[in-house]
Amino acid sequence: MNYHERDAGAVDLTNCDREPIHIPGAIQPFGFLLALTPGWAIERAANTEAYFGSPARGLIGKSAADIFQPTAVRLLRERIASLRGDDSVERMFSVRLISDQPLFDVAVHMSDRLIILECEPAKGDEIEVSSMVRGMVARLGATEQVGSILREGARQLRMLTGFDRVMVYRFDPDGSGEVVAEALEPGVDSFLGLHFPATDIPQQARALYVRNFFRIIADIDDTSCPIEPVEAMPPLDLSMSLFRAVSPIHIEYLRNMGVRASLSVSIVVDGKFWGLFACHHYSPRLPSFAERSASELFGQMFSLLLGNALREETAAYEDRARKISDRLMAAAAQDVDRLNDAEWIGDLVLEAIPADGVAVSIDGESSLSALTPASDDFHRIIAELKQREISQVFTTARIADIVPNAERFAHKAAGLLAIPISRRPRDYVVLFRAEQLRAVRWAGDQAKNIEYGPNGPRLSPRHSFEEWSNLVRGEAKPFEHHEIRVAEALRTSLLEVVLRLTEAASEERRRAGEQQKLLIAELNHRVRNILALIRALIGQTNRESVSVMDFVGTLDSRVQSLARAHDQLTAEQWGPGHLQDLLTTEASAYLSGEAQRLVIDGPDVTIAPNAFTVMALVFHELVTNAAKYGALSDSGSVHVGWTMDDDGNLAIDWEETGGPAVQAPERRGFGTTIIHDSIPHELGGEARIEYRTAGLRARFVLPGRHVAGIGEGNSNRTENRAQAQDHGALIAGRHVLLLEDSALIALDAEDKLRELGAAEVTLASTNAGAAAALDSGKIQLAMLDFNLGKENSLPTATRLMEERIPFVFASGYGGDDTIPSQFDAIPVILKPYASQQIAQAIAKLDPDNPPTGD
Repeated sequence: MNYHERDAGAVDLTNCDREPIHIPGAIQPFGFLLALTPGWAIERAANTEAYFGSPARGLIGKSAADIFQPTAVRLLRERIASLRGDDSVERMFSVRLISDQPLFDVAVHMSDRLIILECEPAKGDEIEVSSMVRGMVARLGATEQVGSILREGARQLRMLTGFDRVMVYRFDPDGSGEVVAEALEPGVDSFLGLHFPATDIPQQARALYVRNFFRIIADIDDTSCPIEPVEAMPPLDLSMSLFRAVSPIHIEYLRNMGVRASLSVSIVVDGKFWGLFACHHYSPRLPSFAERSASELFGQMFSLLLGNALREETAAYEDRARKISDRLMAAAAQDVDRLNDAEWIGDLVLEAIPADGVAVSIDGESSLSALTPASDDFHRIIAELKQREISQVFTTARIADIVPNAERFAHKAAGLLAIPISRRPRDYVVLFRAEQLRAVRWAGDQAKNIEYGPNGPRLSPRHSFEEWSNLVRGEAKPFEHHEIRVAEALRTSLLEVVLRLTEAASEERRRAGEQQKLLIAELNHRVRNILALIRALIGQTNRESVSVMDFVGTLDSRVQSLARAHDQLTAEQWGPGHLQDLLTTEASAYLSGEAQRLVIDGPDVTIAPNAFTVMALVFHELVTNAAKYGALSDSGSVHVGWTMDDDGNLAIDWEETGGPAVQAPERRGFGTTIIHDSIPHELGGEARIEYRTAGLRARFVLPGRHVAGIGEGNSNRTENRAQAQDHGALIAGRHVLLLEDSALIALDAEDKLRELGAAEVTLASTNAGAAAALDSGKIQLAMLDFNLGKENSLPTATRLMEERIPFVFASGYGGDDTIPSQFDAIPVILKPYASQQIAQAIAKLDPDNPPTGD
């Protein structure tokens, strides 16, 4: 079955949901596809004539091993063996598949029993793109607030892909969505703040977005290439395909918007489809294979950082909930009647969860406070909750959806949040919110039209995307995710109070144990949120990596090491962790049942939590290096011993023996930096490493304040950022023109200029763009990259001199031989940019007497 064989039955909003988008029977034409049997026979093919000189049908039954070069076959077999799981995809760059043919970028995955190869001509930009991603993720990691992360993500992805519009699209609980951030080409209409109905993204498309994080549509006017033979059954599942042809309904949807090309990157937070990057272009656009792979990787990193920021955003609410829980438990344990007092409970709970009214139902008795339904209506609500056996926190923005005729009291209570406070669905604390009349701005009328075509009636996509609004009645402001989390914590506390008052002592202890486990699990969840450290790892890990995949693998191992360390700390209720447990846990992945190869000798020492994660990274790098190059890579062993010196410091000795000969590393990578510098820099201790031929030896000294939970870290660490700022008085409050042709370098320089005090920074990548900025009459200072690819910045520099606007040059080649002598008086900043260099160069300018070139 393909797109031309859709069901022509009853027409309703599920038509789009039933469209078989995963089996289109065709691919987009910017590459070719081969479907191979396990024996490498070509069973299906598409769009091969331009690359093989043979139509797809002419390749059926032939062996791919006879067509591809032996080196390519070996590489493909290795990557196929690396596939893990149904949704795994391996990518290769610049592979010579066929003699005397150009290089290809290749993606390989499994579809049922078949091996799917998708190949397109290589552009050879994978190294450059890999470097760009590192910079993008590092810049994103420097952003903490959720709103800033969303805006920076849209900005960075647009810089990478070059699309006219990049939107961050967030889903609401009902499946509809809102554009919460965007980055635009000048002149392109903004969609920021507009809502899109849930039906714009059908259910099966949402399922695919969770499996396959990336989707490209290069040109909606392209003719799809059929997968031959078209009569083969069953249809080929292209769920994980990069070339999958586009649904005609979706093409019509994009055409109605005036969009010619689109790109989507999923945003998945904690395993849930949180939203996506939706990119639009008004002419055909196909980013390179490396750029598309980088976009997908960036989306995954963005999802990780966004998830951390969202959890941090809820931390304040959780802290408040814990304080409320303590007060509630202390008071209610002394007087059980307080649980029936809705006003008293409201005074506590409404501090953390805003609501208009509170009602309590315990043992059939009810108490109501502030804006609530009448007593009879409240009893109807409780009866419905009991009938539904609501035993967890339950919320709805429209009570009328669960209780008939609830619209009549919506002005008092339109939405509710119910907190069960008994083991059986019987007793509840219910928060109410009144109706919130509001106008929702939609991207066009949500209505879709039934149209008749050659295949009968079908539901067509919307034709209008101009702003349209409607008034929402009978609905309250929804309770947000962090508020529901607070309610869950309160439920745990309330349930604990009830159990203490109604059950035997043994049952109370059991429930107390469950409560403790719940709190520890929540603590473990929060402690994993070490955003600052992850930022550093992301920004530094790939210095020694040679590919994006190597970067991801190394980063994953280091993050996992941190996670293991935090698991050990939470097992001790975030108390001091055992040094011996830390060592054995890190080494267990490499010992494979040969625990005797790690010899540990020392007293039972525990380390404070703030030092525990640092030591985890140090030992992770030591164990990893020993497994790759040292004693654990052969038949040797590692001896680790520690003692306490007279000053109370912990001295740890690491010695490898019996392994291959050891040589000092030729260059200092990030792992080596961690071993050498982490303990001195982070903890104020010592680290000495000796690369002896017989084996690595190292000695680390941990200050006593980090042992057994004593102390709170190194209070002597300071940062001095004043120096660069002392030189930046000229830039303060000024509107600066930044002429730079590299997007990422421009973004980095913009941030530095703003840090130095610039009030506004206008970016331009060409002299024409700079001229337009100068025409505004607002520019007061400029920084010009001298070399701009196909041109230099002399025209802009000449105009700046004529208009007596002070400026500085920047160059990656030095200024002596490249910048004409007439500009000798202009300070030159050598790349890469540094804040202090910029400030010092600008400080040399005289704003009252700028150079004129005379």
